[in-house]
Amino acid sequence: MKKWQDNKGWLFILPVFIIVAFSAIIPLMTVVNYSIQDIFGPGQRIFVGTEWYKEVLTDQRLHDALWRQLLFSGLVLLIEMPLGIAIALTMPTKKGLGSSVCLVLIALPLLIPWNVIGTIWIIFTRPDIGLMGALINDMGWSFDHTASGLHAWITLMLMEVWHWTPLVILLAYAGLRSIPEAYYQAARIDGASAWAIFRYIQLPKMRGVLTIALLLRFMDSFLIYAEPFVLTGGGPGNATTFLSIYLVKIAVGQFDLGPAGAFSLIYFLIVLLFCYLFYQVLLNVGKGESS
Repeated sequence: MKKWQDNKGWLFILPVFIIVAFSAIIPLMTVVNYSIQDIFGPGQRIFVGTEWYKEVLTDQRLHDALWRQLLFSGLVLLIEMPLGIAIALTMPTKKGLGSSVCLVLIALPLLIPWNVIGTIWIIFTRPDIGLMGALINDMGWSFDHTASGLHAWITLMLMEVWHWTPLVILLAYAGLRSIPEAYYQAARIDGASAWAIFRYIQLPKMRGVLTIALLLRFMDSFLIYAEPFVLTGGGPGNATTFLSIYLVKIAVGQFDLGPAGAFSLIYFLIVLLFCYLFYQVLLNVGKGESS
């Protein structure tokens, strides 16, 4: 009886296991099942082993989509991380109406659904009636994200930075607010410059939240689908066909469940690998600076 009482705390964790099983484990096992079979219809399937994995890994279109995805995620991180930190440093650190208004205004893009973001920027960048598109064309530069791959990339980057930089700002601002005032007082007594304060006080104290911001932004940008699908549909041509869009084309457009299942698992492992590498690098940097 006593042993049961000592272990009944597991009853509180059991609902979590059930939810995770239905939301993650069972769908994942279904994808694994599809990735090793050739499915012709209900009850009509044959085991093919690693055939679909070999086909996917040698697909040149997948390689192209992967490089586009890596370039997009790299540009997103290079722009959003420094920009978010810079804006967070300019925000008021004392409690009051000013800081509350800033936080609400900055967080507004995060409240908009992802598919609506794409629609907003379609209208905003239309060369005939869009505020940004018409203004650029009136200045003599022919801008149309539906006809030019470069213009599509510029529009996607602007949309992504506008949508998700607020997340980096909020996390960096939370890290700044957690720094005790005593650190700043000691720095002022020592005559430290603004750069020295940022380098030796603010940046090290924000390392934890910036690690979270970096991992979240990488995962989200690497898995992006709704915004580019609504804005460009992967075009013009294949200029903005990222991994997620190419995967949906295989699974839904062509209904090739076998290759799509293998592609999904490879996609998952790529994201997992990069997140692990990012985390290890940041962890080692933190240890090196603290030692």
